[in-house]
Amino acid sequence: DQQFSTGTSSKMGHNADKAMVNGDGAHEHTGEAELKQHGNGEADAEEESNEQEVIVIQDTGFTVKIQAPGTEPFDLQVSPQEMVQEIHQVLMDREDTCHRTCFSLQLDGNVLDNFAELKSIEGLQEGSLLKVVEEPYTVREARIHVRHIRDLLKSLDPSDAYNGVDCNSLSFLSIFTDGDLGDSGKRKKKGNDLEQIDCTPPEHILPGSKERPLVPLQPQNKDWKPMQCLKVLTMSGWNPPPGNRKMHGDLMYLYIVTVEERHVSVTASTRGFYLNQSTTYSFNPKPANPSFLSHSLVELLSQISPAFKKNFTALQKKRVQRHPFERIATPFQVYSWTAPQVDHAMDCVRAEDAYTSRLGYEEHIPGQTRDWNEELQTTRELPRKNLPERLLRERAIFKVHSDFAAAATRGAMAVIDGNVMAINPGEETRMQMFIWNNIFFSLGFDVRDHYRELGGDAAAHAAPTNDLNGVRAYGAVDVEGLYTLGTVVVDYRGYRVTAQSIIPGILEREQEQSVIYGSIDFGKTVVSHSKYLELLEKTSRPLKVQRHNVLNEKNETVELCSSVECKGIIGNDGRHYILDLLRTFPPDLNFLPVDGEELPPESQRQGFPRQHRHRLACLRQELIEAFVEHRYLLFMKMAALQLMQQKANKDSNKTETPAITATSETSTEKNSSDPLEGKELEESIPGLAQAKELAETLVAEDGSDPKSREVVLNACKAVGSISNTSFDIRFNPDIFSPGVRFPDNSVDEVQKQKQLLKDAAAFLVSCQIPSLIKDCLDHSALPMDGATLTEALHQRGINVRYLGTILEFVEKTPAKAQLEHIYRIGVSELITRCAKHIFKTYLQGVELSALSAAVSHFLNCFLSSFPDAVAHLPPDELVSRRKSRKRRNRVPGGGDNTAWASLTPSELWKNIASEAQSYYHYNIQCESVDQVVEKYSFQKTTLLREISIKTGIQILIKEYNFDSRHKPAFTEEDILNIFPVVKHVNPKASDAFHFFQSGQAKVQQGFLKEGCELINEALNLFNNVYGAMHVEICACLRLLARLNYIMGDHPEALSNQQKAALMSERVLGIEHPNTIQEYMHLALYCFANGQLSTALKLLYRARYLMLLVCGEDHPEMALLDSNIGLVLHGVMEYDLSLRFLENALNINTKYHGPRSLKVALSHHLVARVYESKAEFRSALQHEKEGYTIYKNQMGEAHEKTKESSDYLKYLTQQAVALQRTMNEIYKNGSNASIMPLKFTAPSMASVLEQLNIINGIIFIPLSQKDLENLKAEVHRRQQLQELGKSEEPTEESQLQLEDKIPID
Repeated sequence: DQQFSTGTSSKMGHNADKAMVNGDGAHEHTGEAELKQHGNGEADAEEESNEQEVIVIQDTGFTVKIQAPGTEPFDLQVSPQEMVQEIHQVLMDREDTCHRTCFSLQLDGNVLDNFAELKSIEGLQEGSLLKVVEEPYTVREARIHVRHIRDLLKSLDPSDAYNGVDCNSLSFLSIFTDGDLGDSGKRKKKGNDLEQIDCTPPEHILPGSKERPLVPLQPQNKDWKPMQCLKVLTMSGWNPPPGNRKMHGDLMYLYIVTVEERHVSVTASTRGFYLNQSTTYSFNPKPANPSFLSHSLVELLSQISPAFKKNFTALQKKRVQRHPFERIATPFQVYSWTAPQVDHAMDCVRAEDAYTSRLGYEEHIPGQTRDWNEELQTTRELPRKNLPERLLRERAIFKVHSDFAAAATRGAMAVIDGNVMAINPGEETRMQMFIWNNIFFSLGFDVRDHYRELGGDAAAHAAPTNDLNGVRAYGAVDVEGLYTLGTVVVDYRGYRVTAQSIIPGILEREQEQSVIYGSIDFGKTVVSHSKYLELLEKTSRPLKVQRHNVLNEKNETVELCSSVECKGIIGNDGRHYILDLLRTFPPDLNFLPVDGEELPPESQRQGFPRQHRHRLACLRQELIEAFVEHRYLLFMKMAALQLMQQKANKDSNKTETPAITATSETSTEKNSSDPLEGKELEESIPGLAQAKELAETLVAEDGSDPKSREVVLNACKAVGSISNTSFDIRFNPDIFSPGVRFPDNSVDEVQKQKQLLKDAAAFLVSCQIPSLIKDCLDHSALPMDGATLTEALHQRGINVRYLGTILEFVEKTPAKAQLEHIYRIGVSELITRCAKHIFKTYLQGVELSALSAAVSHFLNCFLSSFPDAVAHLPPDELVSRRKSRKRRNRVPGGGDNTAWASLTPSELWKNIASEAQSYYHYNIQCESVDQVVEKYSFQKTTLLREISIKTGIQILIKEYNFDSRHKPAFTEEDILNIFPVVKHVNPKASDAFHFFQSGQAKVQQGFLKEGCELINEALNLFNNVYGAMHVEICACLRLLARLNYIMGDHPEALSNQQKAALMSERVLGIEHPNTIQEYMHLALYCFANGQLSTALKLLYRARYLMLLVCGEDHPEMALLDSNIGLVLHGVMEYDLSLRFLENALNINTKYHGPRSLKVALSHHLVARVYESKAEFRSALQHEKEGYTIYKNQMGEAHEKTKESSDYLKYLTQQAVALQRTMNEIYKNGSNASIMPLKFTAPSMASVLEQLNIINGIIFIPLSQKDLENLKAEVHRRQQLQELGKSEEPTEESQLQLEDKIPID
């Protein structure tokens, strides 16, 4: 049972020192303990220069015996790479030893060092006996122990997930699968008991239903009915122990009330826990009689409370039965926008946390708080020469980043809630800056008129996200010796807070002295530095930044390799930092009108340039990449055309030079104006392909041949390359920056750069937007909600400020009807974003005590049909009386005006319409929510979900009556919380990602076995870097499951897909479009595994979620309904099946056009159900439609057409037979001799076959031997572990993959 995993030892790596010194050490690593399926090998992979071959060196695990006090010795599989500490984690998670935290492991009487690797311990071998020995407590150990016990008591309680703390999040999958799929499948399958399946879905899930209830979003989980073990467990008021008691070994006192209402006071001493004689009002620390001294608090409580003993045991049984993925922490916090009303119970952990360890566990860390900057930079400096080193490094970087993001988020909330003292308390609120937990916080306002030229507060609001994109880009290039700051941008209660790690020494110096590269006044004064130029030069090519000269205040030339805003500061630690990376990417001229500059006609036709809120609008990195790639193809074409011309000239012995140079400028322009132009060019010129190959070799040459040199030169000029001998496009980020001046000798270069920027802006409008629309039309992009739409835009390099342009484009498209879903999602995104902009300023004026009233009032104005929503001001006694001018508004979130209360629905909708006009240049002519809903056929629940997610609102889960004209939909009791919306960098697992991509490529070429191996390897590496939970791991698991399924291993497919679905719920959200997809895949594998009722439950859940997220009118709904219809057909629910299949047919006809093959297939599925019902006339009618489509699209001879034609013949025979029988009955009455008719319920195999076809799965025939090898290999690999996560899922690539494996 060997397992691979790479560098398990890195699990503790960087954290080793922290994890255990941290009060939460126990808590820190439970995830790893749960996932360690006892035993880990070590894999080491070397990249061979050409082939990514993985050489797996297996370190065989071995078994040791563990003997804990009071339990039987048990075996534990370990690996030589593990640390002793990991055995501790396993013991703290095991059901029978979980109540121990303060112990050492001993081998032959010698205590093992926690941080030693097992292989370094003398005498430790197969079969060694390790003894668990109880150790004396210290205050720290006692705290850890109490905290661990509390965590065990709370382990099934979902309140942390609702409150968005400790990286807990919700998951409901187990409710629909009745626990773990694998086991229950084997247990419950006693033949196909079709009779027992209740197939009727709730009314609101049926096609055509108009109600969209909210409550089913969170089904009741019976496990959450808490089994009460204790009523109260809290710190006693007698803490800390007085001196004389310290000398008796007292560490702290606890106050406990048992379920039986027994009040006891407990002493935690160095020897363990015992009852003392104190009461609430009198202190008597003497041991009670009996004192029940126990080393573990659980043992003590089990002796004094029978209910505790019984319930604690039951609770731990349940805890270990849950799927580990339901309880492992996610790397970044996921917030839920709905929550039920949870009773607020007394919880000591929470109470103590609020006053103590919430500040990042200060007391437990030796010395002081964490030095974030040092941690972030040190992890970057770790070696990265080979795979194990890179894994260790990436794991450390990822871990520090997720910790930093969590700390920064907490700090930003504390700042806005007014709980942090400013470092410049004398200044007005907007100008204040804060330091908390070694993180620097500033507010997104334009202080000191820094951005006055660029758009004031609007620019100050945009700058942090631009800066973050710059940090992300430089971080990804990862140049050794160049450092960026840890950066997190938090939007909370209407304020934007930027959190940054602190450069050592920066606070003691004036900025002017510290900046040795760049400019602090937008380019009036500029300095440069050779070391910075050398470091930035390395980023120049990957980031496409051109090295350039600017003038300083003395008119001297200064050389830069970044924008002038980018500042270089050498910290006291000697590291070279760069900050203020907001202009890393070039400006977007479509939104930056410049006097005297004309944009290309493609942009002008769309009404550009347009005035924007600020002058910081820049192009996305994805756009730059796409543009350069587009230009490269053009370059190759130009070179090839010239070569052909030269060849033609040679052939006819002409000598004049090719006449292509003059037209080259115009041809590029023309080319970008029509995205189809390029293809036609290629098809129209014979021999272009060979010429292209020639061109490629030519570009690779050293340019010694003058003829070819000229060809390259012309092509370079034509595409705007900065070099004359090779293709190389880079941008000067300072072009069009106010305040930046260029030396006279670079006029031509600057002119070229300006042209390049104009071309890039035109490329976005003329290529990227049309290609997005095309992808939506052929359904390779399938956004379901605002977030997935935004992602689709970003992947193509389109900023969201182009949303209005995209919608106009859709309106003018001839195929507008087939883009209705895109149009609806787009308008809804535009409206909710406008509402978010308004909400932001609205919230800034609200004081804390009025927050829920203000939020509910805003939602009423936004969504409720009640025309005169009135705000409820907090009662007078809560409004602060002291309106003394001086103390006014001292904390950022402390506005005390009540202007918000005067907002009315009509005013809000007027504002939304004008915001849409001014920001998106889009016209919404609606005065109320009901007009909008009517005009664009929105659903109010969908709008509520979108606005809540965007602004961080959490609402009570109940049915809201939005449409009442008599009372508002929301009251202040319905607003439960307001969460931060957090943006941060997502460090990537680069090696894992390469394996994943190679695996995908292999699979698409049809090499399933190799693909499967690579993806398994990727899974390993992802686990190593990200831990068990991550979006990318989710994608990996989904693909693995699909491969398992295609290769016929249904149980394995089921197990992997269950993990993918659980993980998607946890890291993306329970109703994220990706989760809906995962549910659909899981249902298919359940069906294949014979778990029909589970498959239906999952499909119904997916349909409910999809209705909530985007409504019924969406192309993906057709696929879902076809799945549901087929499963219902299989269980002989014909009428119900028809409702779903006919709905699918209608949606397919609408979105794919009546002549599409998908529609033909839909007709066929409907025909099969009518056949089962013996309604042959209807069956024939549908099959004929399908046959006609096949015949027209594929021709008579195609097998699909033949199949359809055979089926038509069969249906006709059946119809004739039925008619004969009926005639016989009419003629002869009851004594007719009736031929038995064949009424066939479909076989499961035939239903599964159709399911595979509609889900785009094609089985690739493999020989028996291949299959055996494959299964053995997959099995060997599968003793592996689980997979990973990322905030910007690499979703699109998986989705496309989904549709490429099969040939639909």
